[in-house]
Order: sequence, then C-alpha cells, then structure tokens
Amino acid sequence: MEFNDRVLAIVLLDLIGSTAFVQKVGARKAAEWLQYHDRLARSLLYKFRGREIDRSDGFMLSFDSPVDAVNFCLHYQMTVPKKIGLNTRIGVHWGKVVEVVQDELFVGVGAKGIELEGISKNIAARTMSICQAGQVLLTRDAMRAVRGRSNIFTPAHTRYACVGLYRFKGVKQDQEIYAVGTTIKSLQPPPSSEKVKRIGGPRKIRSRMRDRRIKEHIVWFSTRIAMIMIFYIFYLAYPCLTNESARKMWGIDYLFWWMDYVKLIVDTVIEKSFKDLGLMK
Repeated sequence: MEFNDRVLAIVLLDLIGSTAFVQKVGARKAAEWLQYHDRLARSLLYKFRGREIDRSDGFMLSFDSPVDAVNFCLHYQMTVPKKIGLNTRIGVHWGKVVEVVQDELFVGVGAKGIELEGISKNIAARTMSICQAGQVLLTRDAMRAVRGRSNIFTPAHTRYACVGLYRFKGVKQDQEIYAVGTTIKSLQPPPSSEKVKRIGGPRKIRSRMRDRRIKEHIVWFSTRIAMIMIFYIFYLAYPCLTNESARKMWGIDYLFWWMDYVKLIVDTVIEKSFKDLGLMK
C-alpha cells in the first residue's frame, strides 16, 4: 500500500432522482440505462484526461489539470443529460489529497485500486450538494486554479460568476462558491441545503450584453420595444382616458373609471414638483 500527497481537481457528479428512476422502471432497465450513462461519461473522461475514483449514483473523479476538469463538466452538462433524460449536478474543488494505492491482493477481492482521502473530498461533496439541476459549482480554490485559463475545448460563451459565501457543515473555513456555465440559468446562486448554509452574496446573476446569444438579444430588445410601445400608446390615449365625457362617448367608462384617480394623483405630483422647484406658488 502506498500513500502519495497530491494536488488534484476533485469532481463529484450526482444523478438527480436516480433512486426514483430505478423504482419507476425496474432494476434491469435501470441498470442498462445507467450503464449507457456511464459509457457516455467515461468517454468524456478519457477525452479530458480524467480518472474515475468511485461510482455510486454518479462519479467521483480526479483531474491533474483544473482546466480539463472544468471542460469535462461543461461538455458533460451540455450533452449527457439530454441523452439520458436525467438531470445532474457537479461540484469541483482543487486541493490537497492523500492518494492511497491499494495492494493488488485487496484489489483482487474488490477493493478500489486508487482511493482519495482528505478534507478536499468533503469540500467537493458539499459543493456538489447545493448545485441546482444542470449546474457546475466551483470552490474558490478551484476558481483560482482555472481563472484566466482555457483551451480549444473550452465551450464558447463560458462564463464564471461568484454566487455567494457558504458555510459547510464540518468545514472550518467559509467557502466562496462560483458557478461556471454557458447560460445565465446555470449561473444563478443556489439556496442553502441541509448541510450547507448560505451566508451572503448576490440574489441574482444578470446576463451581460457580450454574453447574450442571438436569441437572447432578440428577446431582450423585443421586451423593451414592447414596453416602449405600450407606454407610447398609453401616452397618446391619456387625454381621452382621463376625460369622463370622452370615455362615455366611446363606451369605455366602465373599464377606465379609475383613470380619474390616476389623473388626480398625476396632477398632484406635478403641482408639488413645480412648487418645490419654485415654478408655481
């Protein structure tokens, strides 16, 4: 047995709702479907030079390169959940671990060849536990290791965002958590969980103009143009809507009777503003 001190990217990947899925479809079909998932995940793992450490309702993985770890996570979330019909969540931490290489004798009776020990594994697990569906979260150490680094495999429009400060049960130091993704939905701050308490941070991550895709630009401009048009139409109709005789003539008084109160409020606000500016006595 060997004990090696290593600094690695620890990735915890969890299939959401896997237990309910097994109960729904039965053990045999679930086994076939989950093996299909594992083949997809392991193909990406091979591409990004990762290593499988453990498997249960997901995977524990390790990477020598934090960039490879993040690229694996992003490509996984972009492709695998669509094919298997199950949502996933992924937590990433970069830190020191003790790599335990088991004796061949014990491997022969079912022990894992490589095991990882240390607090880094727990931090990665806690980070994963607060992920929302389809989300990839990084600790501050993982973010520092990958900041400003990318390669040809890094997806376009990849964006990082600090989602808040969290307190992990069993971990002394509070953790600054980051999200990485290609959509604004994947960057939203997750709430507290049973073993993780949210201390503070932004309530919402907003999209930036340079990060928006063509469809998002169209929606953004269409929404604002619609609001401007509604305001303009209301502006043109305001004199008619605030005139009781005009409303009765058009037969809409029963719908817009409340405009008399709106006019009274508007006139009062304007009069007060003019008095404050010294334009009216």
